[in-house]
Amino acid sequence: MKKFALSIYVCSAVLAAWPSSPSLLAAPQSAASSTPAAPTASSSAVFKFATLGAYEPLHLRGPDDTRTINVGVRLDRVVTAATLRLRYTYSPALVFPISHLKVSINGEAVATVPFDSEHAGQMITRDIALDPRFLTDFNQLNVQLIAHYTLDHCEDPDNSALWADISPSSEIVLDTQPLRLPDDLSLLPAPFFDRRDPRQLRLPFVLPAAPDNATLESAGILASWFGELADYRQARFTVATALPADAHAVVVGTREQLPAGLTMPAIDGPMLIMADNPAAPTKKLLIVTGRTEAEVKQAVDALVLGKAALTGSQASVEHVDIGPPRKPYDAPRWLPIGRPIAFKRLVNDPKQLQVSGSRPDAIRLNLRVPADLYSWSGQGVPLDLKYRYTAPTVQNNSALAISINDLLVKSLRLPPAEDKDGKGRLQLPILGGTDARTADLLDIPAFRVGSANQLQLKFDLDSQKTGLCQGVAQNPVRAAVDPDSTIDFSHFVHYARMPNLAYFANSGFPFTRYADLAQTAVVMPDHPAPQDVETLLTVLGHMGQWTGLPSLRVQVLRAGQAASVPNKDLLVIGDSGSGVLPAAWRAALPLSIASEPNGQVTRTAFSVKEYWRDGVQVPEGSARLGESGPIAALLGFELPNSHGRSVVAMTGTSPARLGDLLDALQKPDLVAKLQGDVALVQDGRIESMRVGDTYVVGYVPWYAQIWGRAIRHPVLLGVLGAIGGLLLAIGAFTALQELAARRRGI
Repeated sequence: MKKFALSIYVCSAVLAAWPSSPSLLAAPQSAASSTPAAPTASSSAVFKFATLGAYEPLHLRGPDDTRTINVGVRLDRVVTAATLRLRYTYSPALVFPISHLKVSINGEAVATVPFDSEHAGQMITRDIALDPRFLTDFNQLNVQLIAHYTLDHCEDPDNSALWADISPSSEIVLDTQPLRLPDDLSLLPAPFFDRRDPRQLRLPFVLPAAPDNATLESAGILASWFGELADYRQARFTVATALPADAHAVVVGTREQLPAGLTMPAIDGPMLIMADNPAAPTKKLLIVTGRTEAEVKQAVDALVLGKAALTGSQASVEHVDIGPPRKPYDAPRWLPIGRPIAFKRLVNDPKQLQVSGSRPDAIRLNLRVPADLYSWSGQGVPLDLKYRYTAPTVQNNSALAISINDLLVKSLRLPPAEDKDGKGRLQLPILGGTDARTADLLDIPAFRVGSANQLQLKFDLDSQKTGLCQGVAQNPVRAAVDPDSTIDFSHFVHYARMPNLAYFANSGFPFTRYADLAQTAVVMPDHPAPQDVETLLTVLGHMGQWTGLPSLRVQVLRAGQAASVPNKDLLVIGDSGSGVLPAAWRAALPLSIASEPNGQVTRTAFSVKEYWRDGVQVPEGSARLGESGPIAALLGFELPNSHGRSVVAMTGTSPARLGDLLDALQKPDLVAKLQGDVALVQDGRIESMRVGDTYVVGYVPWYAQIWGRAIRHPVLLGVLGAIGGLLLAIGAFTALQELAARRRGI
């Protein structure tokens, strides 16, 4: 973590009477006693189970099985009514009078859903009213299956008749009213980002009409901080010059640039202010301001680094130190690759490594690593796995399946009871570069180019039932992975063949190589359109999401300044008519978009070396014509007259097309299609190809280069090995002959 010095003078105190749980029903009365009454415009929010993390159907199996859905209530809303819209299917072989679903909230049973023979085996939708008094800030909604298939004899808990499925399209509907919050900086990042809200963060920024580079840098750092906080939810930022009428907003600018209508205190230095939005009484403004652009930047740094020290409605920043520059590859959300990583560092709670029941959900470990990892020897990732389980008394089909990104790596059969714990050691065949393929390695692009991976460990503990009445209603089996189990990336080197848009789309590489973006400059048009600025803020939000750190040292330039910045990778944002791509770069561009006055692109032809369609690579030598009409393009190429410096350009036939690129970066299925050095986005379709030449970033040791070349030619390697062995034998024989001759001479 960065060391920094921060001094803040608190200008006004927080309202002491504010309740600690403002999402409870009692909160409006407390708020009303402390602040003026606010308009009570109610609204309804619909959360699908897929939005809440249940991307696949919830499979309930056995006589007693439970699944949990987490749902939060925003700090600035109070729930007045709640409905669970459950879509489910159940087995037609159940005993219906005693089989049902039990619904509970935070451990309190709130409803039961009976089964009947008439609707068995069909998809049913049922609305269940929930008492809003049970809903707090963070809530656990449990759906429990109570199932029986016979009354005549003992039941087998693993009988296939005991099942029910809950659809991910099921919904939780919350009717809420706005809650007027106090002007208190200690609430940050709420209400602008609320970790209770699982939806995508959509936050307006209010900027001057013609923001300069320093203002854009300050806004970009704030956007990257919000992107870091939003994490998996992702963030999208809009830009305006006026206050929004229906949303919280962030205002960035000097005191002369602040929008009209704000009642401001005296601004005599860097300041952070939380205030009511005059255009929306129940909404808040976060105002980051100062007398100069430098003071605005100072206030931004204080906010993203010293939030815990803020309180009151406004704060003056005396001093802030953002610390020394970051080292390469030290992003907080990336695993350090210089040593084995214990599993206990990959989870927040060791309990996440434990499961119970015969067929529990998989233990999932997220592994985010640098995109340019290269296995020069072709070796996989060593996994030293230690685990414990309720061992069966006899040999059966109990097993542990190890998968990476839902693809099976190995399945270990679990032996009967012994005195020692089970252990396994294996190699995960992931992240192997294209130059180090062997017949035994999986060649999957998601492993090769993505930095976000998930290791899945799924126990399947088979029933020990040997007779009709040997099964038990409650299966006591448990399993756990030892927190000291390790995964090791230390033998990998940093080496990548560029350009590769998949690196950028999955992890922001090469810009995120330095987590604070110290080696990154963003090139903007001389007169950026609102869509250009929105693209800047949203992409920097992605950078914060990928690294887990605000982009404290990002630099913003205008088109004419791009050639004057040495030793930096460039992110270029602007449409084809904005001039952000200099004419001097024309020879290096993999694709040139020339727009006509009507916004249409002229039809061009270019040679394609590689082409991807639906993730399948077409052999080299194919060709394709450029399409006419409105289009967005993501381009990658080497910065002219540099050694290994990269340029990624987000461009299109008009500023409006940049939104298509942002849409693509937020959808995993579209991100997977971004490959090569040219990606064309049109009407939700992506066509990726490689047009230009490649270059190399990173370093591979000399011995690794020799080995890497040799393993691509196994026959030649065998011949050279035989020749080397023969020469070694001849040398040894000659040396022995000379030694024997000297002895005879003695």
